[in-house]
Amino acid sequence: MKKLTSLPLLFTLIVFGLTSVLMPKVSLIDDAEKVDHLLFDKLLIKYVSSSGKVNYQGFQSNLNFEAYLKLISDSQPINSNWSKDEKIAFWINAYNAFTIKLINNNWPVKSIRDISSPWKTKFFKIGGLEYDLNTIEHDILRKMGTPEIHFAIVCASYSCPKLLNAAYSAIRLKDQLNNQAKTFVNDTNRNLIEANSIKISKLFNWFKSDFTSSGDLIKYLNKYSDTSINSNANIDYLEYNWSLNNK
Repeated sequence: MKKLTSLPLLFTLIVFGLTSVLMPKVSLIDDAEKVDHLLFDKLLIKYVSSSGKVNYQGFQSNLNFEAYLKLISDSQPINSNWSKDEKIAFWINAYNAFTIKLINNNWPVKSIRDISSPWKTKFFKIGGLEYDLNTIEHDILRKMGTPEIHFAIVCASYSCPKLLNAAYSAIRLKDQLNNQAKTFVNDTNRNLIEANSIKISKLFNWFKSDFTSSGDLIKYLNKYSDTSINSNANIDYLEYNWSLNNK
C-alpha cells in the first residue's frame, strides 16, 4: 500500500500550488522601445522650472511618479541589446528620478548631504538588482565615455547642473547633452570665465580625468564656452553650494 501524504505536507503543497497560480510573475522589460519616458517628461515639465528649481512635494503627491519609478525598476538594461544612447538616456533618467525619490524619502531636508550616505545607500532596484546612485554614476554612466553626462545627472544641489525639465531620450540625447554642457559652462552662477582667468565648478576637478581624456581641461571648456579661453589661463575652483535646489 502507498503511504498517505501527511496532512501538513499536503496543506503546504496545496498552498504553494495556489500561490504560484494566483501570484503573477514579474516580467522584466528588456526592450528599450517599451521603456516610455513620457511619464517622467510630463512630470519634469510640471514640477521643474526653466531655471532648474524642483517642486519635490509635487512629485511626491503625483501617483504617476511612482508609476514611472516602477517602470524603471521593471526594466532590464544590463546585458541587453539596447543602443548606447538608449542606455545613457535610461540611466540618466533613472539617476535623476531616484534622486528626487531619495529627497522625498527624507523630507524635509535642506541639503542632500543631510541624508546619511545618500549616494552609497541601496534603496531601489532595477532589473531585480539593488542599486545606489553611485553605481549608476561611476560604474555605468562614466564608463560610457561621454563626459557630458556630468551636466545631466543632478545631485539635488544648487551648484549642480540645472535639472532639465524634460526627460532624456535616445533620439534627442546628443542635442540634450550638448545643450546642457553649454548651459552649464556659461552659467555665471556656476562658472566665471574670462580669457586669462577662470573660476570653475569643482565638477571639473572631481571628474577631471573624464573631461581630459582627449586633451586638457581648457580645450574641453572651449568646446562650449562663449568666451575663448587662453591655453595658459589661470584656473581656480569655486566653492560648491550643497543647498537643496528646491522651489
